Amino acid sequence: MFQDFTTRSAPEHGPARLEQLREAITHAGLTGFIVPRADAHQGEYVADCDARLGWLTGFTGSAGFCAVLPEVAGVFIDGRYRVQVRAEVDLAAFTPVHWPEIKLAAWLIEQLPKGGRIGFDPWLHTRREIDELRRALEGSGIELAESANLIDAIWSDRPAPPLAPARIHPPEFAGETSGEKRARLGAALTDLGAEAAVLTLPDSIAWLLNIRGADIPRNPVMQAFAVLHANGHLTLFVEGTKLSEDVRVHLGDEVTLRPISAFEAGLRSLTGPVLVDPGSAPHQVGRELQEAEVAVIWGEDPCILPKACKNAAEVAGMKAAHIRDAAALVEFLCWLDHAAPQGGLTEIDVVKALENARRGTGQLLDISFDTICGAGPNGAIVHYRVTEPTNRPVNAGELLLIDSGAQYPDGTTDITRTLAIGQPPEGAAEAFTRVLQGMIALSRARFPKGLAGRDLDALARSALWAAGYDYDHGTGHGVGAALCVHEGPARISRISDVPLAPGMILSNEPGYYREGHWGIRIENLILVETAPKLGDGRDHLAFATLTWVPIDRRLILVERLSATERDWLDTYHAGVFARIGPLVSAPARDWLKAACQPL
Repeated sequence: MFQDFTTRSAPEHGPARLEQLREAITHAGLTGFIVPRADAHQGEYVADCDARLGWLTGFTGSAGFCAVLPEVAGVFIDGRYRVQVRAEVDLAAFTPVHWPEIKLAAWLIEQLPKGGRIGFDPWLHTRREIDELRRALEGSGIELAESANLIDAIWSDRPAPPLAPARIHPPEFAGETSGEKRARLGAALTDLGAEAAVLTLPDSIAWLLNIRGADIPRNPVMQAFAVLHANGHLTLFVEGTKLSEDVRVHLGDEVTLRPISAFEAGLRSLTGPVLVDPGSAPHQVGRELQEAEVAVIWGEDPCILPKACKNAAEVAGMKAAHIRDAAALVEFLCWLDHAAPQGGLTEIDVVKALENARRGTGQLLDISFDTICGAGPNGAIVHYRVTEPTNRPVNAGELLLIDSGAQYPDGTTDITRTLAIGQPPEGAAEAFTRVLQGMIALSRARFPKGLAGRDLDALARSALWAAGYDYDHGTGHGVGAALCVHEGPARISRISDVPLAPGMILSNEPGYYREGHWGIRIENLILVETAPKLGDGRDHLAFATLTWVPIDRRLILVERLSATERDWLDTYHAGVFARIGPLVSAPARDWLKAACQPL
């Protein structure tokens, strides 16, 4: 199986490890130490050797950090993880802190009114992060101090770094050669007055070189660093054992290979202005350049926006992957609808059946993230990951929330469906209908060019707000093309100011969660497209739906939907049946026909 259901961390060891860390903090002449989730590549998902936050605290979420002080250790988590963190960490040793409502600087000032020295590993924090924290601590008497990594010093059985082999991403899926990309981006560097750019994000390097890897679970990337020169040449810092002869030939003569251990020396050898992204590059990158007296231009990773705006080949690959994935989902949902009423199913049974359905396509490379399959109250844990100890039966009279995705050679998928198992629990249909209204509103949105995700986020929440409801996560994230399921820079979120542009692919996933009872989320992926001219001819954008899987009509209060909303859903379901019906087995086709009947 792709998904591991064991509990990877050991929360019961938290206090002992915390005491070891506090001893190391004191020995280093510090008052505290910050333990982030991120690795040196600032990835959301990390290799086992970089799972420092989980090793220390037991918290397995994909975002957060811990600030360890002499008397308190705060685990900072956002709204997605406030239920999960209390189940995973030892609350006698660690204190959950609601972040970003409570900022780290304010918390430190409250906990250390007489000041102190807080250590951090400059390879695990960005320059922007550290600069903002320093500004917020001005006048507090609290000093930020660069430090060796104190977790690594006490983690005696730390796993070795990953050495998975890289593979070529075919040109028919990439739509542009690596040389063409490098030449285009190199010309943009010249326009900025830069002679080179430092690349530290593995998905940027994978996209730029048209290669994929397997160093990070669920994310087809290779851990590496790179320097792109304005003439299109690139220096790739990577462990050579990851590159087969075929991959080396694919990279060509304009890519120079050096070991990853040579990265610091490579930075110091650069001349002329160098572009560095303060929001993604490790703080240490800027320090190395500045100490070598290399001029730095602080700006965005040059791959970020081109990677987010998919070309025609990438869009075609994503569409094909979603059709294939939808057929697998329909076979699975047909099975589930027949199996669940008979009883005996657990969350793990459901996850295995879904992975098997996707494997049946013959093209599944991996799942795109650990499947979220929450029955009943587990559905209220936004990023719940089932393990053997938490595995729960799928009971009649409850909801089942399944958020899953797949990695195929041509595309990446991400879909959430909330299903009624028998008679829905009280209040679930009303909440589901309001979530559906929000999803439809965003799907139908037509908006002026130049607007960002923050300008559209309220569309998905309005029906919930009208009833006094809301959800504590963003409405949508960017998705890579046969790359990472979470991709920047654009999001549908109150805090995203990145203008949406044609070719961007985002999730549309409003939700509502009643802790201790159930969770609801409905998610499709949507593609930003240029909208036809209307009115006075201004430039507008709109969304095209990529996901084609039925939405559970048993949870819809039809009378609450407007005529426009009903028409949208009927049209959507007609499109599902037309596209997916011919691709599935006869029993699944019969099930799908019933599931797609007009309201």
